[in-house]
Amino acid sequence: MTPPAYPLPAGIEALSARASQSPESGIVEVLNYGIGRQGIIPLWAGEGDVATPAFICDAAATGLAEGDTFYTYQRGIPPLRDALARYTEWLYGRPNSFERFFVTGSGMQAIQTAILLTADPGDEIVYHAPAWPNLPAAATIAGVTPVSVAMNFSETGWWLDLERVFAAVSERTRAICINSPSNPTGWVMPQADLETLLNFCRERGIWIIADEVYNRFVYGDVRNGAHGRPLAPSFHDVITPEDRVLFVNTFSKNWAMTGWRIGWIEAPEAIGIKLENLIQYSTSGVAGFMQRAALTALQEGDEFAESVIADARRGREIVSEGLKKSGRCRFTEPDGAFYAFFGIEGEPDTDRLGLRLVDEAGIGIAPGRAFGPEGAGYMRLCFVRRPSGLGEAMNRLNAWLTQR
Repeated sequence: MTPPAYPLPAGIEALSARASQSPESGIVEVLNYGIGRQGIIPLWAGEGDVATPAFICDAAATGLAEGDTFYTYQRGIPPLRDALARYTEWLYGRPNSFERFFVTGSGMQAIQTAILLTADPGDEIVYHAPAWPNLPAAATIAGVTPVSVAMNFSETGWWLDLERVFAAVSERTRAICINSPSNPTGWVMPQADLETLLNFCRERGIWIIADEVYNRFVYGDVRNGAHGRPLAPSFHDVITPEDRVLFVNTFSKNWAMTGWRIGWIEAPEAIGIKLENLIQYSTSGVAGFMQRAALTALQEGDEFAESVIADARRGREIVSEGLKKSGRCRFTEPDGAFYAFFGIEGEPDTDRLGLRLVDEAGIGIAPGRAFGPEGAGYMRLCFVRRPSGLGEAMNRLNAWLTQR
């Protein structure tokens, strides 16, 4: 019997409103335009040019060889959750419980889950901008309204006025999102501001979503963590276990695992079952052999992570020196993360500039408007790369600038 023929959807009008309204990524636009081009130096995405080290890959391969391919714990395998707790203790010098940790299919899923945990359709979340575009997009797709608070830029760098954050809070606000160190600006939230914001949210029952992915990428005169190395100020320094703070993080940056898509959430133990439910009904957990690799990264990967941080530190120097040469670039050296966020005199249309630099200079840089209207007129360049490639990229950019 021939099955009945049904008409195919005509197009976008057949999609849900959430799908239809999902914004296009300006970062992906440049990446798609330039990826695969011969000789291009790709600085558009937040990743380096060093592959995941062999000892991490070998752990995943061993897991595959031993048949670690079945369903597993939705919250993450216990050894990995325990290692995440010990890792956090090592960084901040405060005791922690493995029951607070949940493994996710990327840092992006951690953010999506944090939004679903804290806000319903029609609610609001407040965030500072320029910002990584996936955060407000994830809120929009969930039916939650993202409310941006513009950061300020001066000769001393980017900064956030907390009074403007507080003024943006309404009766519908369910969470305030803080990304520090920040992508794309490199801003680092001062310890005093962390405490002020936490007290504000405590009084009103508002959640904090703390994106501390770049917590080990800090520069200049900064404090050392409990592990004896530079570490950004954190809500970990000031919270109690019951505080309404959700930490989102990823294995992508420290251990060169961007393509693995594995991250984690740290949350109060009391909401564990609800968090587990959201993981169950989205991805049903992360593959066991991948979690083995993540466990190995935590247990054996500190020397490698420090080498990535050293690359970023040197990359910051190379890019800062390069941007100063022409006298046409508006920027300050970032305090954290691994991006230069800069404007170019005489080039206000940075949306098109990203595509032009692919064609005319052979370098791939993300347009600032991809990080919200607050980023208009800026470009974002990732500098966690080997010195030779970065040096060539700056030579190309300066050669291009002298011709304009």
